[in-house]
Amino acid sequence: MRLREVSRVLVVSAAVATVGIGAVLTGCSSSTVGRGGAANPPDVRQDQLELRFERVTSPARTVVVDRKGAVAAVFTDGARTVNLTGPTRTIREPKATEATVTTTSWVRLAPQPWSAGAERAAWFEPWFTKARADTSPDVLAVATEYVIDAADARDADGVRFRGDASFGPVAGTGAGRLERSDFYDYLGLPWDFPDSGQEAADPERYGAVDCSGFVRLVYGYRLGLPLRGSNDPGPGLPRRAYAIAEHGPGVLLVPNEGGRATSYDSLQPGDLVFFEVEDGPDQLDHVGIYLGVDNSNHHRFISSRERIDGPTMGDVGGTSLLDDGGHYSTAWRAARRL
Repeated sequence: MRLREVSRVLVVSAAVATVGIGAVLTGCSSSTVGRGGAANPPDVRQDQLELRFERVTSPARTVVVDRKGAVAAVFTDGARTVNLTGPTRTIREPKATEATVTTTSWVRLAPQPWSAGAERAAWFEPWFTKARADTSPDVLAVATEYVIDAADARDADGVRFRGDASFGPVAGTGAGRLERSDFYDYLGLPWDFPDSGQEAADPERYGAVDCSGFVRLVYGYRLGLPLRGSNDPGPGLPRRAYAIAEHGPGVLLVPNEGGRATSYDSLQPGDLVFFEVEDGPDQLDHVGIYLGVDNSNHHRFISSRERIDGPTMGDVGGTSLLDDGGHYSTAWRAARRL
């Protein structure tokens, strides 16, 4: 049953400010690249010195700094997720929380995983130029398109691809949580996976996504990250939370050491955060998407959960925080950047 007494309305407002993702880094190896995509010779004109690419570690990544010294983007080695600085926007869900997240981070997927020096690759300049100017829905915006009362949208074939999502049926507690409603259940379509063949959508789960199904809906179906039908290692995003954490694509930022994680400084918006919330086997059984620091200076995420019957950044059934000592905070175990 839908919990309409906690129905959610999410408001995203955009301003034109362009604040950097973080402070300018010093003492790092760097190169300067102009429009040609190659290192500039010493006599290049000053107005061509547009961007500086600085290499940092933990995790290994390239930080792009503009001529004003502001961070323009962060590319992480082995990951397709790119964090770009763009217009300021504030994410709200007033029916479930008084908290807001105001961010200049826009999270998009590069055509391929990043590696050191990739700023000189042929794909980089046209993709990056377009991405910096793009204000179409990114990972964070797409994630908010499935909250209660979110507007429906259908494609040319009449398939509803966004709008109010429920959580769907769940497994019993005590034996570990079993994610049950995948993105193709939400869509009401059969889906062919390269590793497991065709999976049929369950009509009883139409419009529903569990926690990992929600991540797969956002990153996979909507944004194009390859998907797997199984939990086995291999290219693409696996089905369940534990498998995504253990051998999903990208980079493991915070390893699961069997206890509460506190590596907040390792995170950037768009990262996946994993939890152990169910009784039973010692296994990661919940996953969400990190949004950033909220207006109370807490680290907030969005996930699909049973108590509020769908995706939420709110506080029904436990605060959506990593650092307040609440249910999800104490259950946080790991993080991955796709």
